[in-house]
Amino acid sequence: MRDNAAALSVSEISAALKRTVEDTFGFVRVRGELSGVKRAASGHMYLSLKDENARLDAVMWRGTAGRLNFQPEDGLEVIATGKLTTYPGRSNYQLVIERMEVAGEGALLALLARTKARLEAEGLFAPEGKKSLPYLPRVIGVVTSPTGAVIQDILHRLADRFPVHVLVWPVLVQGQGAAEQVAAAVRGFSNLPEGGAVPRPDLVIVARGGGSIEDLWAFNEEAVVRAIAECSIPTISAVGHETDTTLADYAADRRAPTPTAAAELAVPVRSDLAIQLAELGLRKRRAVVRPLQLGRERLAARVQRLPAPAALLSSHSQRLDETGDRLRRALVQRTQIARGELQRVSGRLSAPLLQARASAASERLRALVRLFRSLDPDRVLGRGYARITGSMGQTLVDRAAAVGEPALTVHFRDGGLEVVPAGTAPMRAAPKPKPPPPSDPGLQGKLL
Repeated sequence: MRDNAAALSVSEISAALKRTVEDTFGFVRVRGELSGVKRAASGHMYLSLKDENARLDAVMWRGTAGRLNFQPEDGLEVIATGKLTTYPGRSNYQLVIERMEVAGEGALLALLARTKARLEAEGLFAPEGKKSLPYLPRVIGVVTSPTGAVIQDILHRLADRFPVHVLVWPVLVQGQGAAEQVAAAVRGFSNLPEGGAVPRPDLVIVARGGGSIEDLWAFNEEAVVRAIAECSIPTISAVGHETDTTLADYAADRRAPTPTAAAELAVPVRSDLAIQLAELGLRKRRAVVRPLQLGRERLAARVQRLPAPAALLSSHSQRLDETGDRLRRALVQRTQIARGELQRVSGRLSAPLLQARASAASERLRALVRLFRSLDPDRVLGRGYARITGSMGQTLVDRAAAVGEPALTVHFRDGGLEVVPAGTAPMRAAPKPKPPPPSDPGLQGKLL
């Protein structure tokens, strides 16, 4: 039996199957477990969805893969939305995924646990890497939604406690693209330069209100966690309510149970600071005054133990009085002795005795004058003698001494004459010698 149907080419049958599959399954939602997840250099993601009985290949193009708010991993149960198509080159079919989400809270918790363990092994949550919060920040950066109640709660709480300059970096806190915006905001605050046009915060608060694990999932994303852990500014994570915990809480330097609590951690209460400053001022004044008071008390106690000034000086006053009496008696006695000595000596003094002593003194003085004249070397010049002196005025008494002098002076009765050896120019006349002192027999009388 022969079939009269026309034969189709491989391309024709492949195209027909492609149209049939895409028309029938143009929009499907498939639940399954991820397997063989890999990201190509082009940015496209290739994976498989499987359950206990079947396996479905899938592809997610680069633009869609870049918008995922979680990191796909093998073993994660997801719900993928897209369309089925065929790939004629291998005669198979695949799912082109346009959206993918984690399937159920249990799967999210499992993914959260795996991500936490991996990042914790890298040291992103290590306590030694935590930075201390500033005691009183001047500028606080807040990463949150600009329209929610969270930013209002933070601003009101800061205004009540200690008003500071607040910079708000508006971001999405839920849904597609939220994780990328939060991570970019944290890195943006961290990269602000000191002294720039926009003041660099001293503290960064990452905050959003409460919600389900799906609502808070952006703060479990690896990009957000790494941005917070690498931030050079101290950070506070205030995501959700008290029972909510995200990986951002582990990466931040401090975790606050609520955004309002984050504001309370950020700044102290100004009124409490004023009271504390007043107490410190009082303690300071007491610290200054107390030693003075103690010193006065100790001085007063020691003064009381000291003897009276009169008692201290009484013995010295008595000794002074005794010494004064002894001095007066000694002066009187000494005066009496001197008066008696004067009377005794004055009896031996008389005018004849004094004249005799004056005559003896005059005679002795005349003898000394005669001796002086007899020893004057120029006294014999009047009898035809001459005295020879050298260049320094010294008297020469022998020929050898005269030969060594460059010039000689011959002293005569009426003056000196300078002489030089033969062949030299004559020198100026020496000054006349002083006349001898006159012989005055009455000199003794003038001296007396």
